Amino acid sequence: MTRRRLIFLLSLLFGLSACSPSNQATPTPTFIPSTPTSAPTTTPTAIPTATQLACLSRPGRVDGGQLDTTNPAQQFLIYLPPCYDQKTSQRYPVLYLLHGQTYTDDQWVRLGAAVAADNLILSGTAQPFIIVFPDDRYWNLQAGSGFGYRLINELIPYIDKNYRTLADRDHRALGGLSRGGGWAVELGLQHYDMFGALGLNSPAIFSDDAQYLDRWIRSIPSDQWPRIWIDAGDQDKELGSVQQFESLLSYYDIPHEWRMYTGDHSEIYWQAHVTEYIQWYTDGWNSNP
Repeated sequence: MTRRRLIFLLSLLFGLSACSPSNQATPTPTFIPSTPTSAPTTTPTAIPTATQLACLSRPGRVDGGQLDTTNPAQQFLIYLPPCYDQKTSQRYPVLYLLHGQTYTDDQWVRLGAAVAADNLILSGTAQPFIIVFPDDRYWNLQAGSGFGYRLINELIPYIDKNYRTLADRDHRALGGLSRGGGWAVELGLQHYDMFGALGLNSPAIFSDDAQYLDRWIRSIPSDQWPRIWIDAGDQDKELGSVQQFESLLSYYDIPHEWRMYTGDHSEIYWQAHVTEYIQWYTDGWNSNP
């Protein structure tokens, strides 16, 4: 290993967040009122004709679910797109969105992810897709460290078996904000064969993962890298570790999109960009139908 690379990797190791998967810095909760998914915030540009299904002009829905075969039971919410019940032979891309520490599976829904999905689908901008919102409420308990195992080995197979997903890498994406972004880094790099896209929104990268990042990155074949999006606010308390991770990707010439916006580590920041996040995933699926 060259001296330059050794110095770089050591600075990364000590510069990442001091948080661990089970004990991560807590963002200041900012209450964002829930936005119902029953009324899209924009008017669809495509007007259904008499021969089209009526469901094409109606929003999707968010259902709750629980996987009792895990310990503890793995709860989740799931967004099903317009016409899911009527088009019984159609299969859909699926996006897994992980919430932040101290929150639960409804965080992304409150921030507007389901409404954004409705608007993109009903306007014809995006093909219909499913979103799964896994619950990570046990972050500060012993069970919290097992969330990644439950997601990869239990919940994803369950969703593929019980819902009409396109169960392949190119049509499965993983994203998360704050602690959820930290999980997306860890799980996305270790299970690169499962996800065609990774969205990292203000990721709080786990300090325990710092020593493995270099090895995980080098183990991924150059033709197997997923699409990657990274963003953070210019006042984000995790900005230093986010920039360190982005620099590591650049060091290895890993293609990725990096955005730094005005804002901090809060729900106000994430809500302001939620439509952009969701559209980024759908743009990838639109180019790979």
